[in-house]
Amino acid sequence: MTNLSDLEDELDELYTKNNSFVTSKVTESQIKMRLDKFLAESFPEFSRSQIARMIESDAVRLLSDPQKILSSDDKVRLGDIYELTPPDAIEANPEPENIPLDILYEDDDLLVVNKPAGLVVHPGAGNPRGTLVNALLAHCKDSLSGIGGVKRPGIVHRIDKDTSGILVVAKNDFTHTRLSEQFAEHTIERIYQALVWGYVQKQSGLVVGDIGRSPHNRQKMAIVPHGKKAVTHYERLAVFGKGIASHIQCILETGRTHQIRVHMSSIGHSLIGDPLYGSIPRVAPDFAKYFPRQALHAGFLGFTHPRTGERLDFETPMPADMQELLDGLSEL
Repeated sequence: MTNLSDLEDELDELYTKNNSFVTSKVTESQIKMRLDKFLAESFPEFSRSQIARMIESDAVRLLSDPQKILSSDDKVRLGDIYELTPPDAIEANPEPENIPLDILYEDDDLLVVNKPAGLVVHPGAGNPRGTLVNALLAHCKDSLSGIGGVKRPGIVHRIDKDTSGILVVAKNDFTHTRLSEQFAEHTIERIYQALVWGYVQKQSGLVVGDIGRSPHNRQKMAIVPHGKKAVTHYERLAVFGKGIASHIQCILETGRTHQIRVHMSSIGHSLIGDPLYGSIPRVAPDFAKYFPRQALHAGFLGFTHPRTGERLDFETPMPADMQELLDGLSEL
C-alpha cells in the first residue's frame, strides 16, 4: 500500500539541477512504452523500482509540460524528453535518538504528538538526523507501522518543518491502513491557526486550486493545471492594524504539500514569516517582519480510532512564539 505522505505529495526533498538526468527524445520504437521502463532503460544506474519511487516522489518531469503529474504506467510519446532529479542520498536506516516528545495520547495502536516548529518529520535531503522519526524509534522501539518504509516508519501524514502542531502516528500496519483510509475519505478533521498578511475581507471562504511542483522552482509548490486536487476552507477570526494582518482558521479538505501556504498566497494573503510564498508589506512592524517561521499551527486533529471506533479529538493552543506574535498584532 502507498504511504499517505506519498498520496498527499508531502515531500520536502530539495532537488538540485547539477544532479539531474535528462533523457534522449522518445523514438518511434519506444512509443507507448511505460514511463518507468523507459527511464530504467535510459538510466541503467537506477533500478526500475527506484525509478518508480522517484516518479511517485515528483522527482521526474516532462520537459514539454513540467506541471504534469506523472505516473509509472504513463505511456511515453514520440519526441518526449524527461528530466529525473534524484534526491540527495540519506541514511538507509534512521537511528533512534533521545529527542523529547510532547505526547498527547498513546495506546497499543497509535500515538498523537504535538510537534514543535523546527522539527522535521522524517529524514530527507539535508535532514538525515534529529527528526520526529528518530525520536519515535527511540520511544516506540520496534512498535511502529512498516507501511511507510524504512525512512518513514509509522508516519501517516506530515506537517512542514516550521509548522507546529498535532500528528497521529501508527504503531502497526492495521492502524496505518485504517487511518490512511480516513485521510483519503476526508473524514479526518484538521484545523490550522494562521496569521497572514493583509485584510482578509471575507468572513469565510473557500480556495480550490490543484497543487503540484512549481515548474520554475523545484523547492516550491504551486497551483498548476495538472496538479492534485486541493481544497482549503478558511474563516477570518480577527483583523489587526487597519488591515496589516489577519488571524484566520483553515480547515483542510485535502492535504497537499504546503497547501495552506500556497492557497493563502494565491488569494493575496501569504503567511507571516513565509518568505517562500510571499513578500513583507512595507508597513509591517519589525516584530512581525522578522518572525522566523511561517505562522502556522496545526491546532486540532479529530479522527475515529481504527480499532475501537471511538471518536478522538485533540486540540493544542498556539505555541509561545505564535501567541507572542498574535499579542503584538492585537496591540496595533
